[in-house]
Amino acid sequence: MARTRLKRLLPGFAALALAGLAAWLGWQQYERQWLQAPLASLTEPVTFEVPRGASLASVARELEKAGLIDRPRTWLRHGVRAGLATRIQAGEYRLVPGTTPGMLLDQFVAGDVVLHMLTVPEGWTFRQALAAIQAHPEVSVELRDLADAELMGRLGLGTQDPEGLFFPDTYRFPRGTSDRVLLMQAHARLQAELDDAWTKRSPDLPLASAYEALILASLVEKETAASDERPLIAGVFVNRLRRGMRLQTDPSVIYGLGAAFDGNLRRRDLVEDTPYNSYTRAGLPPTPIALVGRQALDAATRPATTRALYFVATGRGDGRHFFAETLIEHNANVSRHLANLRAGRVNGVR
Repeated sequence: MARTRLKRLLPGFAALALAGLAAWLGWQQYERQWLQAPLASLTEPVTFEVPRGASLASVARELEKAGLIDRPRTWLRHGVRAGLATRIQAGEYRLVPGTTPGMLLDQFVAGDVVLHMLTVPEGWTFRQALAAIQAHPEVSVELRDLADAELMGRLGLGTQDPEGLFFPDTYRFPRGTSDRVLLMQAHARLQAELDDAWTKRSPDLPLASAYEALILASLVEKETAASDERPLIAGVFVNRLRRGMRLQTDPSVIYGLGAAFDGNLRRRDLVEDTPYNSYTRAGLPPTPIALVGRQALDAATRPATTRALYFVATGRGDGRHFFAETLIEHNANVSRHLANLRAGRVNGVR
């Protein structure tokens, strides 16, 4: 009797099981389709931030609150099944039309965050660069109002003077990157560039170390922005160093004056002694005077072969210079420089 009843029930159980399996498969297919369909609410690019330490469940809730996904539990289940629940990365993300829920999770796992940009120009001082970094709205400031020694200690760079020890370039970084991290990146880049330039240096340079090459490069950087002139400028400085002549370069004097410089270099400034006054002191200044780029480093370590010992700006406002081997030629070039300045003023050029 029991067997007969069981035989009658088995087809029903089988039908229920098949119906359940069909429903489960249908649901799975529906979820796959949802995960692969572009987000209907994403009609224009939007920014979404994943906070540091956020769980996948909390991100799913925030996506729902923002109106970006309508099935947060489905999205969460997909992340858990795929083993991605603990692999999402914090940051600021740019979501664009055509993104699917599955692609969205992949973007969070890949850490494909928005990168902000900051350009530090060649020739800036360290303090100018630091001010620009700390003023960037997407930079987190950790090193505010620190003296140079304390700041360098926080960077793990000991008691070195910071001038010149950071590479000028365009840096891209995610929102919330600290000034400390950016400075460490810029220092590592400078060290790599300097090491490479020093390794490739010309033989018999009158420079005792890579740091002296960096100092020389900073003088070249501040003297000219004309790329073809940099090796010549460096060649003049090298010639003067070899002969024991003072470098007599105005940018180092100006750097030594610091905040006292009002934009007009006077004769009295050239005779006021500071550690950076290359008219009163022989040799290189004690530190670099600016941040240097690759071209200036190359010029300082591989200067042009020249007999020139002097140079002066053309006075035409073109950033270029006249070069001379003798003081007589140099004085003539100075006269040309002054004549060009007067002509420019008469013609309203300067």
